[in-house]
Order: sequence, then structure tokens, then C-alpha cells
Amino acid sequence: MAVKKVLAVALAGIGVLALAVGVNTARSGSKQLAVAPVAPLQLDEGAAAQRLGESLRFMTISDATNADANAAEFDKLHAHLQASFPRLHAALKRENVNGKALLYTWQGSDANAAPVMWMAHQDVVPIAPGTEKDWQQQPWSGAVHEGYIWGRGAWDDKGNLYAQMEAIEMLLAAGFQPRRTLYLAYGADEEVGGKRGAAAIAELLKARKVKLDYVLDEGLMIVQGMVPGLEPAAAMIGVAEKGYASYKLELEVPPGHSSMPPQQTAIGMMSRALSALEANPMPVRMAGLPQHSFETLAPEMGGFNRVALSNFWLFGPMLERMLAKSPSTNALMRTTTALTIVNAGVKDNVLPGTASATVNFRLLPGDTLAGVEQHMHKVIGNDKIRIAPDGNSNTEASRVARTDGPAYAAVNRTVREVFPDVVVAPSLMIGATDSRYFDGMSDSVLKFAPVRARPEDLPRFHGTNERMSVKGYADMIRFYHRLLKNSG
Repeated sequence: MAVKKVLAVALAGIGVLALAVGVNTARSGSKQLAVAPVAPLQLDEGAAAQRLGESLRFMTISDATNADANAAEFDKLHAHLQASFPRLHAALKRENVNGKALLYTWQGSDANAAPVMWMAHQDVVPIAPGTEKDWQQQPWSGAVHEGYIWGRGAWDDKGNLYAQMEAIEMLLAAGFQPRRTLYLAYGADEEVGGKRGAAAIAELLKARKVKLDYVLDEGLMIVQGMVPGLEPAAAMIGVAEKGYASYKLELEVPPGHSSMPPQQTAIGMMSRALSALEANPMPVRMAGLPQHSFETLAPEMGGFNRVALSNFWLFGPMLERMLAKSPSTNALMRTTTALTIVNAGVKDNVLPGTASATVNFRLLPGDTLAGVEQHMHKVIGNDKIRIAPDGNSNTEASRVARTDGPAYAAVNRTVREVFPDVVVAPSLMIGATDSRYFDGMSDSVLKFAPVRARPEDLPRFHGTNERMSVKGYADMIRFYHRLLKNSG
């Protein structure tokens, strides 16, 4: 009898639990903004594609140490911008900042309204030596062929830059006057850190005591087939970006002959330290932005994915274990550890006296550089290994932008109007953008490029056969055109 009672109680508990899960899942309705799609803006797609294509012929490759590298190519790009967008250059103030960076100002009608900023960057990465032959179109041709604009920079990031200018040129032709002042910030060294360009623009505006309503830079995109369990395309709006930190580990011991090795060698100690770091990453943290992102997408999913992601209170630990197995979702939930450089030894019969390694971390918002260093010392547990920041590029994770304010709402609304088949969710940018330099100037620093991407497109970023579809580029122009009207 006692067993039957226990079984009955257990079954009742399971029933109550199942009912709670079902009710909670049903109550987790769509979080998508209900808006009416707008009629597509009419524009000359072919002419716009040609202008972008022409810009891809300029080899605006930035260099980390030489600010004057390819200066003539940047000058050609600047001249092309002026020739392509005459109304914009007549109406907006243009400033060259610290060399080749550009800052445009479109004065708004309301001096009391906080200005907004759109960002992009002029520079591109080089073509990997020996891969030129693998391109379907020459990488610096800017060819418009079979519905695509081909060339280095089409995606990253001249597409955004030219789409913004195309939209503004059209608005000026229609007599539009923005209420808020609009800044356009176009760095020339984003691919090598942005310190000469975006950082200098940020300091200039801070000196002018400018506070921004929002900042919009490149970042996440409209992804199709990249979110497991989600059928529609998803516009993932970056509301934060991870921090960046590289640390150098160095160890010195007496060198010796390989015929008489001690119990602990430099290579052995360094290997154990690196292995320990890799085996003991910083903890997963689903609470906050990762959970917010998944819960926003959950109602648009079906089956178990919807049930589990709508009930973190029950399935949280299981979800953490599952999501941590994939590099892409693992990176959204924790500060990642990457072993990137190891140096030791010069001869096969000599025990090296030194060993060094570089470890790269991408910091989740909420973690700090100081916390990463403490973690390294604790995990390694060897005072003989010195740990120091490697270079001067280490930056804290950004703040998380507000998703309950008018700035995020304007971007959200614009996506839903221009791309009516797309769902919208906040997410985390795991790479670095120039927008991080403006983190203290606005509560809403967003990282989003209004362009569709599929899994097969990802290798094209910084890779071979970079291209932008003509239709996709036209939609980018439509997005920026509509966003300015929705930005008050």
C-alpha cells in the first residue's frame, strides 16, 4: 500500500509539473512587434549596385603600424563618395579625422533632440596570397555579375557605408529634414583595431560634449538556417559585444641537455598550464542577455525547442550542457578561452630555458579583465609562470544596450516593416566592432547589418568570393531609408 501511495504521489507530481510546463509554454506568446509591412521603396537597384561595385576597386587595406598605408586608395574612395552622392556632400558637413577617418554631420531641426549615429568602415582586409585564382570574379573588380556585386569589402563593410549614403541621398532629393542630428562615422582602420579612426572620432565628439540617442554599427545580421529549431529567418540585433583580452604566459628555467631531463621541463610546465586553462573555462552564465535572446525566439519555434526554451526554470541546466557543446552557442554563454600561440625550443637535443604562450579570451558582459587574470592564476597554480597582458588591445566587454527603449524599438520596427518574414531578437556580438569606442556616449549601442546571410555565406567574410546580392543591397538601402524616418 505504501508503494502505491508513493507511486500515486510521484505520478501526481509529474502531472502537475507537466501541466505547469504546458501552461507556461502556452503563455509564452510571440514577442514580435506587430507592424504592417511597408511598400518597398522604389530605387534604381542597378545604378546603386554599380556605385558600390566601383568602390570595391579601391584597395583600402589598413595597416596596424603604418597609418599612411594605401593612402592614395583611401583618397580615391573619398573622391568617389563625393562624386556619387553630390546632394549629401552639399548638405552634410564632412570632417577628416586623424588622417583618413570621416565624420559627417546632418544637422537636425530640433536642437534639443539627442543625435543619432550610423557607423561603417572604409578599410578592408587583404586577399590571402595565392587565393586570387579561386575567386569567381576578380577580388578587386567590383563586378556586378549574375545578380551579385563581387569583391573585397562588399559585405565588410562598404555595403553598409554605401547603403547609408544611398538612403540619405534619396531622402535629400525628396526634401526630407531629420528632426535629430545624424552623424555618420566611417573609420579607416577598423580591421586593425580602430584606434586611429573610430576612437579618434569618439574623443572628438566627447570633447564637444555630444551624447547620442543611439549608435548603429555593423555586427549581427538576418540569419537563415543558423538557429536550430527556428524556421523563419531571424534578425539578431547585437545589443552588446564581448570584450577582448590576450595574455602572454612566460616561463624561465635553467636550460640543459635532453639526455638528462629534470622531472619538470619548461615545455611540460607550460603544457600543463595550457591544458588546465582549456579544461577549466570560465563558467557558463545563461542569465541575462543569453536567456533573453533564447526566450524571445522560443515562441517562434516548434516542438521540444519551444518547450525547453520557454521553461528555463526547469530545463536550464540541461540547456546549458547542450548549448555548451556547440562552439557558436557556447560563445554566447561564457567567456571563451583560446590557446593561440606557443613558442619553446630551438633544437631537438636541447631542453629550452624559456617557454611562452598566448591565450586569447573573449569576455562575456559581466566578466572583467581583472576577473580573467584571477581565473588564470587560480587555474594554472604555478607562480613560476608569469602572466601579463599581451599588447594594448585588451578591452572590457561592452554594456548591454536597452531593449525597452525607443532606439531598439525603432530598429526592431524597421526590420519588421522592411523584412516582414523575419523575426527579431536581441543577441550578443562575439567579435569586435568600432562601436565599442562609443559605449559611454549612449545607452543604446547596437550592432546590426540589415542583410540576409545563410551558412554558406559565412566563409565569404574575410575569405574567398566575398559578394553582396543586388537584391540584398537594395533592401539594405530601404532599411536605412526607413530607419531614419522611424528614428524621430
